[in-house]
Amino acid sequence: MINFTYYTPTEVVFGKGTEEKTAELVKKYGGTNVLIHYGGKSAQKLGLLDKITKQFDNQGLKYTLLGGVVPNPRLSLVKKGIEICKANSIDFILAIGGGSVIDSSKAIGYGLDYEGDVWDLFDNKGVAKTSKPVGAILTIPAAGSEMSDSCVITNENGDLKRGYNSNVCRCKFAVMNPEFTFTLPEFQTACGATDIMMHTMERYFSPDTDMKLTDSIAEALMRTVRDSVFDVLKDPKDYNARAQLMWASSLAHNDLTGCGMKRDFATHRLEHELSAMFDVAHGAGLAALWPSWARYVMNCNIARFVQFAVNVAGVENNFADPEKTALKGIEAMERFYKAIKMPTTIPELLGRKLSEEEILEMADKCSRGDTLTHGSFKVLKMKDMIEIYKLANK
Repeated sequence: MINFTYYTPTEVVFGKGTEEKTAELVKKYGGTNVLIHYGGKSAQKLGLLDKITKQFDNQGLKYTLLGGVVPNPRLSLVKKGIEICKANSIDFILAIGGGSVIDSSKAIGYGLDYEGDVWDLFDNKGVAKTSKPVGAILTIPAAGSEMSDSCVITNENGDLKRGYNSNVCRCKFAVMNPEFTFTLPEFQTACGATDIMMHTMERYFSPDTDMKLTDSIAEALMRTVRDSVFDVLKDPKDYNARAQLMWASSLAHNDLTGCGMKRDFATHRLEHELSAMFDVAHGAGLAALWPSWARYVMNCNIARFVQFAVNVAGVENNFADPEKTALKGIEAMERFYKAIKMPTTIPELLGRKLSEEEILEMADKCSRGDTLTHGSFKVLKMKDMIEIYKLANK
């Protein structure tokens, strides 16, 4: 077990009607003049915008609205948000939505306190020392950004999708009412479940294998998400199943399922190039890549894949042939993805194969010109990234 620091400062307010406490929470964390940041029409259809603005009016909070966040949130909107906040003396940012809205809000928070171009942070050219406070009302359980230190933004200039991690951006509070997820489309629900599981899988597949308690938590979370997503797809208004997914979203990415372990996150890094270049749904991109990553790296620690196959995927352990058990575990995950209508290859994702030039471009961007490696289960260089993209392209 490696040394670790577990830091989770976000106040979680979970359950039915919890959105009614939003204005109170904003005030608690020093907000007086708020940017309400959201995506498209869902915040309006759910009635959340009306509820929150009425609360703010009643409690004397000033606010400015900024919608338009899209999946793979754009740098251009972040910069627009920074300008609006500066012009209106905004001191708190409230995100209403899923990971894309929360990440966009975090980036705006960074930009308000950072003296240079906010993209410097994502391009490894700057460090954020502070951020304007951010709170969230979660409507899409997936990214876990409501409790994580992570923020991912897409720069349209060059189709670059980059992440930045810092504790200064962690949400002050996260309001979570599972009822607001009842109307999520099946595809978005499935993408979310895939992302939730992947956040734990990329902590679970670690070169460190002596943290039994963390393993047990991670395995239970993955099994729960797998079972709950089927319940939700059968009955979208199953409150208990929706609640499991919503809480799992937070626990999967607040580092609880990785305490004492090295994180890998290579599949996430590989997928960022897919969604940056083709603007695909993040969860679907992860499902299209993970089986190929798994087959490429599994022999680095076959026992880890056997443990996953048995304890998570429910495969019977063939003690005489560990590789066969490991492969059955990967195949079980592929069946799970297909059952929730997720792709398991790039052609299934895009409807066509990638060209060799596209593969090389993605690997080049992912490795920053073969100067950056990813992963810890197996450290991936540019040549490894190319091979995994090729495996996923069959």
